[in-house]
Amino acid sequence: MKLRHLCAVSLLAASSSAMAADLNLDSMTVQAEFKELSENLSAAMSYKAVTPAEALSSGLLPFGFDVGLEVSSTTIDNDSVFNDAFGNDAPSAIIIPKLHAHVGLPFGIDVGAFISAIPSTNIQLTGYELRYAILDGGTVTPAVGIRLAGTSLTGVDNYEMSTRSLDLSISKGFLMLTPYAGIGRVWTSSDIDSTALDSVDFSQSKLYAGININLGLLNIAVESDKTGGYSSYSAKLGFRF
Repeated sequence: MKLRHLCAVSLLAASSSAMAADLNLDSMTVQAEFKELSENLSAAMSYKAVTPAEALSSGLLPFGFDVGLEVSSTTIDNDSVFNDAFGNDAPSAIIIPKLHAHVGLPFGIDVGAFISAIPSTNIQLTGYELRYAILDGGTVTPAVGIRLAGTSLTGVDNYEMSTRSLDLSISKGFLMLTPYAGIGRVWTSSDIDSTALDSVDFSQSKLYAGININLGLLNIAVESDKTGGYSSYSAKLGFRF
C-alpha cells in the first residue's frame, strides 16, 4: 500500500506548492497531447470512495455515516504536456484534498459525495456515488457491492471534464481491519472550447485495493488505484459509525 508514500501525500496536500498554478489549455494545439492530458486528469479526478464494500447500515443501526478528510496523489506520465497546461509550473503529482461523506440507508444502499478545491489552482471538483450491497457479508462470508459514481471538474476557462464509473468491490472484516478490492470502468468526457482541439470521449479500466481501520468512531482508510495506465494513492481520516 506504500504507506510511506501516503504520509508524504498528506504533507504535500497541506502545502500550496504541491500545485501552484492554474490549469490553462489555451496554448495547447496538439490533439494527441490533449488526449494524453485528459486521460491522466481523468485517472486523478475520477471517483475514489476509499471505503469497503460492506453497507454502512449493516450493523445494529438502520443508518450509518462515514465522514472524513481525504487526500489523493496521482502520478504524472508526461511532464512536458503538464508543463504546457500549467504554464511551465507543472506539479510532480496531482494532489487532490477532499471533504468526503457517506450515508448508509436501509436495504443495503449507501450514498456518498465529496467536494474539493485544489489550493493555488483554478480546479474545483465534485463527486457522487450510489452503492448497493449485493451481499451484506457475515462471519465467514465477504461483502460484495456495486457502485455507480461520477465527478465533475469546473473552474477552468473553456474546459470541463466529467467522469462516470461503474465498479464491483469485495471486502471482508477481521476485527478492526477490513481489506477490500475492486474492479471497474471509468468513462470520461473531456470538453474543450477551442478552434485547435476537439473534445474527446474515452474509457479506462480501473483496479483498486485498500484497507479500512476502524478504531471506534475514528476511522482510517488507505487505497491504491490504477485507472488506465496511471497510479493513484489515497488516504482518508474521519469518523465511521
